[in-house]
Amino acid sequence: MNKDLIKSLMVAGGLIAVALAATSTRSMGLIDGDAVTRLVMGATGLMLVWYGNRMPKTLVPAAKARQVQRVGGWSMVLSGLIYAGLWAFAPLDLAFTAGCAVVVAGLVVTIGYCLSLRRKAVA
Repeated sequence: MNKDLIKSLMVAGGLIAVALAATSTRSMGLIDGDAVTRLVMGATGLMLVWYGNRMPKTLVPAAKARQVQRVGGWSMVLSGLIYAGLWAFAPLDLAFTAGCAVVVAGLVVTIGYCLSLRRKAVA
């Protein structure tokens, strides 16, 4: 099996383990539902950070693709950190709306950069 696939499956398994552990802790009465939500969503943000950090390290043949990977990696890392921080400290309603907005903004930055490189190549 591919090493990247194994690492990705391990991260996904870790996220599922966090969710299961938080749910069982809640069923024991040690934490409430909001804490479970915050733990799982914060871990999801950290997973975005991990993938964003790995993104520029993958091998692609074209120089333009490497540029896009660097910008995409940075935008994913920053949006993942902000997302995790919002779920850790902000009120739940704000964490949901602002967290989604931050992740979408990271995607828009990456797609916008791709389109700008394409326009420069065509011109």
